Amino acid sequence: MNYPACLLMLAAVLAAFPAAAEKADRDKPMNAEADALRYDDLKQTSVFTGNVVITKGTIIIRGARVDVMQDAEGYQTAIVIAAPDKLAFYRKKRDLVDEYIEGEGERIEYDSRADTVKFIRQAVLRRYVGANLADESAGDLIVYDNPTDVFTVDSGQQTRTAINPSGRVRALLAPRNKASAPGAPVAPPPSGPTPGAPSLRSSTTLGNDKK
Repeated sequence: MNYPACLLMLAAVLAAFPAAAEKADRDKPMNAEADALRYDDLKQTSVFTGNVVITKGTIIIRGARVDVMQDAEGYQTAIVIAAPDKLAFYRKKRDLVDEYIEGEGERIEYDSRADTVKFIRQAVLRRYVGANLADESAGDLIVYDNPTDVFTVDSGQQTRTAINPSGRVRALLAPRNKASAPGAPVAPPPSGPTPGAPSLRSSTTLGNDKK
């Protein structure tokens, strides 16, 4: 039985100030560690296997196998495959705030030109404020757009588990004012907006909207 896909969109509202250094992650060199490497200079492809760890600016990627392709302009795409019964991993710092995005899936696809990440099958996306978990979403496919901090979550057959037999999208979204400083008293708001500080808010769309 096929369950209808459910779409969840969370939008980030960014102030009109220049982005911090983290926005340049896609332009940073890609460094890799692995047990083995097969490199094709003519095709500009690299295949890393065995406990692969990729770093690119604040980005960290881990998996059993990572296929990296580079185009003529130097942009890179990476396909990360998890080991059996494990999940591939992705982590990135958000701009201008002490927040981190982490994601897992059986397969991860990173595109440095579009600056997007896809988490495929058993997909989970989390937002941390410092070391504290603030938000968590799970589904069959999660697509995260780094420039806009917008992500979509779709349900599917792979989402169904003993804990979630319906296979629907699951999300835990903390209030912004409480998630910004877990365990600490809320400081009085400043007299004006903090220059350059982005904030996340839920969008008004929830359901089978346009993907």
